[in-house]
Amino acid sequence: MRNLLVWVVMQDEGGRVLLGRRDGSAYGHGLWGLPGGGVERGEGLPEAAAREVWEEMGLTLDPAGLSLLGVRRYEVDGAQGTDFLFRARFWQGEPQPLHKTSEVAWFAPDALPPDALPWIAPLLDAHLRRGARLTEQLRDVREARVIA
Repeated sequence: MRNLLVWVVMQDEGGRVLLGRRDGSAYGHGLWGLPGGGVERGEGLPEAAAREVWEEMGLTLDPAGLSLLGVRRYEVDGAQGTDFLFRARFWQGEPQPLHKTSEVAWFAPDALPPDALPWIAPLLDAHLRRGARLTEQLRDVREARVIA
């Protein structure tokens, strides 16, 4: 299976990252994750990112205000795909759990909950802390190989 996905890193003034606990999702049910998901046919990447945040957390993002934080290629457990990681600095509304999300909370990027999706911590470390633009995660999602 091949996937084209978008994820959004939203940080508050203290640098904490907004995560949602996945609920009713075929992937990662019960785990904390970034808002995001699949890109629909004919949909632009920033528009998909804004739509996913709206559906999952009820926040309004301007797609033009999103910046590309990085790209991740992965190949794990028979699935392969490409993730586009966007950063949102501005949004409207207060986060609330909506579609396939049971709760939302802010976490320091270096102190994520133990039940977060395992690929998030190395991805945030590579893209937020080290400034990577392109990473790969092959076989083990607990490590992110920086390409550029």
